[in-house]
Amino acid sequence: MTVVPGVAGSAAVTDVEEPASVDGPVLVETLAIGVCGTDLEICQGRYGAAPPGSDRLIIGHESLGRVIAAPGGTGLAVGDLVVGIVRRPDPAPCPNCAIGEWDMCRNGAYTERGIKERHGYASERYRIEPGFAVKVDPALGDLGVLLEPTSVVAKAWDHTERIGARSAAWSPHTVLICGAGPIGLLAALLGMQKGHEVHVVDRVVDGPKPQLVADLGATYHHEPVAALAGRADIVLECTGVPQVVVDVLANTAPDAVVCLTGVSSGGRTVPFDAGAVNREMVLGNAVVFGSVNANRRHYEAGADALSDADPRWLGRLISRRVPLESFADALERRPEDVKTVITFAA
Repeated sequence: MTVVPGVAGSAAVTDVEEPASVDGPVLVETLAIGVCGTDLEICQGRYGAAPPGSDRLIIGHESLGRVIAAPGGTGLAVGDLVVGIVRRPDPAPCPNCAIGEWDMCRNGAYTERGIKERHGYASERYRIEPGFAVKVDPALGDLGVLLEPTSVVAKAWDHTERIGARSAAWSPHTVLICGAGPIGLLAALLGMQKGHEVHVVDRVVDGPKPQLVADLGATYHHEPVAALAGRADIVLECTGVPQVVVDVLANTAPDAVVCLTGVSSGGRTVPFDAGAVNREMVLGNAVVFGSVNANRRHYEAGADALSDADPRWLGRLISRRVPLESFADALERRPEDVKTVITFAA
């Protein structure tokens, strides 16, 4: 599945060369590719960059595959289920990339499979370096395709806890998740696994999302976010909606940590009192930070979280499975959608 970056409506299933050996010694057959907002923006021509010398970009960064060839000493064997890590360190590298923290790249010269200057995983076969392939519990089956978004959530939780620990007395209890999309629901899952009281707020009042939240043991809300934010020790904002972000920042509780994981599309202006937000956060010792992408330890933490989760609940996150030949259907958002997956091999 490829696109011409910057050209809306160019997504197509095309024939490409066999994966190049320079991509890595491990050969993987693709089983499933998750579709997220980034993929939709790439297909709309708003984002993405092809590798140097290529006109088209193979997309797909939320992957699940099966190893079909692996040299000895890689830690991988034929038949292993794997998920490919998205980001690659910049070639320089910057100080963070040099120590495996490529998700915190300082100079922006990283590449990303299926997104930025490196082909993705939405092909029948791909090659990968063993250090960038994460094994998935075979008991998960095709639910392993949820690992990449879970890794993003695992990083958000990791950094939230590291920041919160600036105070030895910090003992968070109440968590607010803004948004009940896949990232929000997975953030709620990890919050419940950590023993917190979790609240999820979203604008929808019916469909699968409220029941998914309830079945986790969390509480679902569709009321304004301001009052909810004021009662939370931790806020994970997963929508990127400007007004929601402002309402959260203007109503933080003392010592609260706010993690922004939703990427705003831009182009919308929301008036707000910057002085009041500053006063609220300074006097309350609040912290706000942004988090995106993940490194290997976050993928491994996400894999553990998925293995510990109820597979029946995880299965309900995948609302549609669409075969590759019908990929256009996967790019259409429907009201009942939670996570749409494009399927490849049987």
